[in-house]
Amino acid sequence: MTKATEADIRQGSRAPLALGLLTAMIVLSADQLSKYWILYGFHLPDRGSVPILPGLNFTMVWNTAVTFGMFSRAGASGRIIFSVVALVIVGGLMMWMARSRRPLITCAVGAIAGGAIGNVIDRLRYGAVVDFIHLHAAGWSWYVFNVADSAIVCSVAALIVDGLLQDGRKTG
Repeated sequence: MTKATEADIRQGSRAPLALGLLTAMIVLSADQLSKYWILYGFHLPDRGSVPILPGLNFTMVWNTAVTFGMFSRAGASGRIIFSVVALVIVGGLMMWMARSRRPLITCAVGAIAGGAIGNVIDRLRYGAVVDFIHLHAAGWSWYVFNVADSAIVCSVAALIVDGLLQDGRKTG
């Protein structure tokens, strides 16, 4: 192998990691910018809930819980513990991303990491996560969530589907 080919292989092996890190930065930026705009541009805390489209409101919720209201009474020490746990998980995700050579995996894992970091920033800055996207229709109402939550849920779903498809290819 020539030196140029070896360098190309080494460089190519870093491309999925770079893509994952870029995805994490995009999700983190979109999450934090949307929250900043909701709080200081749109002034949602003063407005409560604002209809945007049929089935979509911007509704201000300061989420002190983890997921679906769990551990909502954990207090300041709980907030620190949840933040540390989330950052340890992000560290594990970064190791997974560094080892993966598949762009789908690194993008999904990067989006999860970016979303988790965005919510940790909120917990440490505000004492709660800023949630504001409220979907509802015909008497049905979903939890109020944010851009980070969306990225995390969609990415976990993508990893599950990818895992199922990969298992199908291995057994088939």
